[in-house]
Amino acid sequence: MKKVLVLCTGNSCRSQIAEGYLRHFANNKALIYSAGIETHGVNPRAIETMKADGIDISSHTSNNINEYKNIDFDFVITVCDNAKESCPFFPSNALKFHYNFPDPAKATGTEAEIKAPFAEVRDLIKNYCQNFVQENLH
Repeated sequence: MKKVLVLCTGNSCRSQIAEGYLRHFANNKALIYSAGIETHGVNPRAIETMKADGIDISSHTSNNINEYKNIDFDFVITVCDNAKESCPFFPSNALKFHYNFPDPAKATGTEAEIKAPFAEVRDLIKNYCQNFVQENLH
């Protein structure tokens, strides 16, 4: 079974959303992991925005990349430039993918002004993950 790692800076938002969608679209065709260079806990707004699309990530945990150093991944997807630049060397033959999704956790303003970027980024990640699964996990 293929193993996929989604990597972000804090493993709190974008990588958690991607993990949720990859699990959903892969439908048990792959083992999906997510991690961060740091761990910031799972962002409650990420949980909320995924729930609005019918995906429950409330049981996800925020994991550090070092927890997975002994796993031979087939794919590593970085979802922010900082993770791509700071990612420790993996002694594996994993195919590397990168897409710099905007960070919705940086949104400020009213509740609506904060929720909107989460929904926008969620939809971008959803499309990316759906395409990734169709092209790489058939």
